[in-house]
Amino acid sequence: MKGDQIYHFMGTNLWYAINLASKGEGGDRPRLLRELDHLKSIGISNVRIMAASEGPSSEPGRMQPALQESPGQYNQDLLEALDFLILELAKREIYAVICLNNFWPWSGGMAQYYSWSKKDAAIPYPPIIGTNEWWTYMEFTSKFYTNRKAKKAFRQHLNKIINRTNSITGILYKNDPTIMSWEIANEPRGMEKPRAYRRWIRKTARYIKKMDSKHLLTIGSEGNTATANGNDFYKDHKFKHIDYTTIHIWVQNWGWYDPLQADSTFEIGLSKARAYINEHLAISKKLKKPLVLEEFGISRDLDDHDPAAATAMRDKYYRLMFETIYQHAKEGSPMVGCNFWAWSGEGRPASTKAIWKAGDDFTGDPPHEFQGWYSVYEKDKNTIDVIKKYADMFNRLF
Repeated sequence: MKGDQIYHFMGTNLWYAINLASKGEGGDRPRLLRELDHLKSIGISNVRIMAASEGPSSEPGRMQPALQESPGQYNQDLLEALDFLILELAKREIYAVICLNNFWPWSGGMAQYYSWSKKDAAIPYPPIIGTNEWWTYMEFTSKFYTNRKAKKAFRQHLNKIINRTNSITGILYKNDPTIMSWEIANEPRGMEKPRAYRRWIRKTARYIKKMDSKHLLTIGSEGNTATANGNDFYKDHKFKHIDYTTIHIWVQNWGWYDPLQADSTFEIGLSKARAYINEHLAISKKLKKPLVLEEFGISRDLDDHDPAAATAMRDKYYRLMFETIYQHAKEGSPMVGCNFWAWSGEGRPASTKAIWKAGDDFTGDPPHEFQGWYSVYEKDKNTIDVIKKYADMFNRLF
């Protein structure tokens, strides 16, 4: 709710905003301000950002510099960058979903906490930044849920961020209305430890709510996904301290859509995406909790990573997905909004299908993925026209 009305929103993922807001290494505040102004101009009222990244900088596929280079050692420029970012969002009435951990390697996350707990044990990185299978990486990362030392280090990070006072405004984060919600982690998966995973969710949620009872709290879940991963959407979200549910939909990653065979796979992918929404809407109704689709996207035409490549299929997909979400919201279902993946704005890859390295532009694609894959640029006029049309429609729902 915002006041006495339901808050419906069109948002985006701007995970790298904290680094862009830095006055130090890797920062570009003038660009950040232009990006926020552009997003505001097209009706975006919500951004999903990271307030967690773990070093060391020698590790591959990481956003750099890290907020927490080593356990308890924070980059002061980035802490102040978060203060600056929240202030600038407030000026534009854009609300923030603040993510506090990550199952995937691009910010360090759970794998790094576990590595630290084991005296810098080697992380078995998956492609494209490593040579191990994805399953091997996920199994390693899920050990976080049963490691007391790793979980304690994460709780210390929660304390650091949630109890912080903004150095510019003097407002405690836990009193700042610009923050819509805290998100426990990005896409956590239970894997073969579902009970330990849910126990961690329950205890972490309770711990956060003891510090901050004013803000919303969510998990950051993908939902039940296309393949078993130890998640159970109902059981994961049933805890009283979890205020709303989330899903992510990746028709291309999950093999539902092939951009090289778009004519024969697009409708299949779209149909499965809609079914995924309906499945989780039904569960959210049962839980009596709102639902947000906070990640979805597809590549440019023919999976071309060149920023100049055509976006006809993406534009069609966005339009149809936005329409689906909008109709559900308009009808009063638990669906209240979405965050498309992902805003790149002025950021450009160093080269087509580049692997990100420190000093390159931050784009919508995290450092562990080929750059240019899912990014939406400020020059993508047709895509932005679709976004603005539906953002305006969502804003009128409020």
